[in-house]
Amino acid sequence: MIFFASKGIIHQTTCVETHEQNDIVERKHQHLLNVTRALIFQFNIPSVFWCFVVQHVAFLINCMPTSLLKNATPNEKLHKKLCDISSLHVFGCLCYSSTILAHRKKKIG
Repeated sequence: MIFFASKGIIHQTTCVETHEQNDIVERKHQHLLNVTRALIFQFNIPSVFWCFVVQHVAFLINCMPTSLLKNATPNEKLHKKLCDISSLHVFGCLCYSSTILAHRKKKIG
């Protein structure tokens, strides 16, 4: 309990078998797994690297600003400094081009 308080964390417990109290945790867990699956699928990462992808996704999420923290990052709130993202590199992404002409405001050509 003292460790939590020293980090500004309020330790709260929930009742067993009450999923209603665990909604926030469940949503974050689902978010982690969804992004992990997306990266594994998108970049054809072998499933043996699942644990590394989950760790990477957690790092990315903790380094992204969120409106819940007034556009601060979770890492910034916890450690009082921004994430060091200098080692991150873009290694490809899927994109689609649109050729639908309906409802466009600019003329092509």
